[in-house]
Amino acid sequence: MRRAFSAVTIVAALALAVSACGGGDGGTAAAPSQAAPADPSKISGEITWWDTVRPDSEGPTFQALIKDFEAKYPNIKVKYVNVPSDQAQNQFQTAAQAGTGAPDVIRSEVAWTSQFASLGYLQPLDGSRAVENESDFLPGPLSSTKYNGKAYAVPQVTDTLALLYNKRLLKEAGHEKAPTTVEELKQVALDVKKKTGVNGLALNVDSYFLLPFMYGEGGDLLDVQNKKITVNSPANVKAMATVADLVTSGAAPKPAIQDSYANAMTALKDGKAAMIYNGPWALAEVYQGKEFKDKENLGIAPVPAGSVKAGAPTGGWNLAIYAGSKNIPAATEFVRFMSTPESQAKVAKEISLLPTRASAYDNPDVQGNKDVAVFKPIMDTATARPWIPEGGQLFQPLLEGYQALVGGKTTPEEMLKTVDEKYRGIFKDWS
Repeated sequence: MRRAFSAVTIVAALALAVSACGGGDGGTAAAPSQAAPADPSKISGEITWWDTVRPDSEGPTFQALIKDFEAKYPNIKVKYVNVPSDQAQNQFQTAAQAGTGAPDVIRSEVAWTSQFASLGYLQPLDGSRAVENESDFLPGPLSSTKYNGKAYAVPQVTDTLALLYNKRLLKEAGHEKAPTTVEELKQVALDVKKKTGVNGLALNVDSYFLLPFMYGEGGDLLDVQNKKITVNSPANVKAMATVADLVTSGAAPKPAIQDSYANAMTALKDGKAAMIYNGPWALAEVYQGKEFKDKENLGIAPVPAGSVKAGAPTGGWNLAIYAGSKNIPAATEFVRFMSTPESQAKVAKEISLLPTRASAYDNPDVQGNKDVAVFKPIMDTATARPWIPEGGQLFQPLLEGYQALVGGKTTPEEMLKTVDEKYRGIFKDWS
């Protein structure tokens, strides 16, 4: 998952880390391998976990899991630290580079994992208890844990984007069903505005949330296999023109540049906007809003399709162990416990986050969650993202372009030309 990340901090942190470590497999020296005792329940000590979920809506579920873990492993104490998702990458890299202050376990966004691994910050997990029964993990999330063919993390949750909508407002505007195309999205939004006075669509000005429009037209950022930069394509020009038109037509109000994610969420929760794009991680917070005290008022549908497809991106989070951890056996047991089918089912039941284990979907608690049932098929057809160390650098140029576009300061063509130029500064040997 990706939520309201600050691409500025991502790029700054990456530059700092690369300059310090020179990339490759160097960087922080890995701690010596520590074999687990014959009886894992005898492992002892304290470990620190940096979590990145929202502390008010998602945090209690994960802290309850920690209590379950500590009950099973009474000699291990877990220190829980909640780090905002837009700060965790920067803080972890700074601490790992310095060799002090990094947690034993970090909840790593899927795009960060290969980057951290390339810098030598993560403990290889192949052959450890953390990755037992690897074949049970869904292929997409599992692929995000690999770097140079080795496992450096365990998939914790997976996600994608969907259209979240207020059924009451759409019905008042004359629409019983969610829009299925971007043309319908525009019309439904305009109808909501005209007939209810409420904004039809609230846009989140974050790079990740542009991807459905690009994928929907058959566009992408890169062609990794052929080492080509493809962001400045006719398909993406069409996609950006669609986004700009949503604003200029009045289907969506001109979005705020700062705190855009929070503003869009608040607008939906308070009934001041009828539709937003967001993922399953947002549901626990959405249901706290006054409009959705009756959960049945929330509609969830695939992102509206462009001329090619409905192109939701793949997101999610992994659990990774810091290579410099002083207690890798305890960290390994913790990662293993938190990613079991039973733990994932508990999380899915309580806050609707999507499991990464196939067997977890057989659990009655997961099968009984309506939100998971809606999101799972969307996730199954989501568009894969490239798990490359430079992946985190793709978003800042796109974000700056998105901000300029919705601010009326550039055209789709000029925006993508600028993004293309910045990407060529990152991928110097790509065509």
